Amino acid sequence: MENAVFLGENSDLLSESDKKLLWKENGRKPLLQTPVLNVTQTESTSSDGLTGNYIVMEARDWVVVIPALDDDFIMVKQWRHGSSSLSVEFPGGVIESGENPETGAERELLEETGYKAGKLVHLGTMSPNPALFSNHVHFYAALELSDTGKQSLDSDEYLNAFKMPKSRVFSEMGSGLFQHALMAAALGLYREKIGK
Repeated sequence: MENAVFLGENSDLLSESDKKLLWKENGRKPLLQTPVLNVTQTESTSSDGLTGNYIVMEARDWVVVIPALDDDFIMVKQWRHGSSSLSVEFPGGVIESGENPETGAERELLEETGYKAGKLVHLGTMSPNPALFSNHVHFYAALELSDTGKQSLDSDEYLNAFKMPKSRVFSEMGSGLFQHALMAAALGLYREKIGK
């Protein structure tokens, strides 16, 4: 399998000495398949010949959508099994097979909040945890919103959608119920590209 180097717009950051940091993947061995992700063992070799086995979690790409409505964001509150706690987040979820990120963002926004975006702005794409995960998360701002008044949640999806002042989201991110790190990344991109 070819090495994948995700540099996006920063391909000028790969110097000659950086090429020594690249590893060549020799093969993959599935260890566990679940509905959410697959755990794979890769055998890879460094540029100086060290070979080792590494664990990679393969999952579909995700989207996170920041719906902005005047002085508010539309937020969702839901239970997170990993942390065994409630979490306040921007809407988002897994991109379906064959779906592009923008379409996934529109779908997740409508399903979770009942809002449609008149305009979607791509804020960026990141790797949620490049040490372990192979997927990416795509961030969008949803602007010019219209409310359909109807959520369309999955059968095992329990969440409340609500308006929250932008100022509160900015001030509380990283504390209390605002614990999801990808939401902080999303908010940082929003502030950089859209502003308050």
